[in-house]
Amino acid sequence: MTKTFDLEAEVRDLCARRDIYDALCRYMRAQDRLDPVLHRSAFHDDAWVDCGLMNGTADEFVAFAQGFLADCEGSQHVIGQVQISVNGDTALGEVYFNAWHRIFEAGAPKDLIVAGRYIDEYTCKNGEWRISRRREIVDWARTDDPADSFLSENPLLRGARRGTDFSQTRDWPF
Repeated sequence: MTKTFDLEAEVRDLCARRDIYDALCRYMRAQDRLDPVLHRSAFHDDAWVDCGLMNGTADEFVAFAQGFLADCEGSQHVIGQVQISVNGDTALGEVYFNAWHRIFEAGAPKDLIVAGRYIDEYTCKNGEWRISRRREIVDWARTDDPADSFLSENPLLRGARRGTDFSQTRDWPF
């Protein structure tokens, strides 16, 4: 039995996956760099988000998430495996993530680590793939005392937020 191959359909599928992955990366980057405009760009205007702590429109979610993350000293969100199923101008996805947050409890620094999945629906509107529905599922979380004295004892360039990160300024010394 010979499998037929539709090159045009294959290219459309690959382009959809690329553009969806780009939206996922914008979402994660915007959370860590505290960039609400970039954060919002991952969603369509009529998107709905349920992260457990709140559910609502994309605008409501971005305001909530940016406020929550602004209260953290820092964060890093990492995408794990991504499973996407494209069907025309819609797609379904499951995205694994790990997220670190430097929080404060009773004035003491703590590391909150959360791992879970985003269960997503994506749509292509006006040629742009974005998140249209998202539900966050937390598989595990833990809060630990920080163990990063190495960073304070060594002259390493640290990540920054609100437009001052080196990836945003690219302020090369030469």
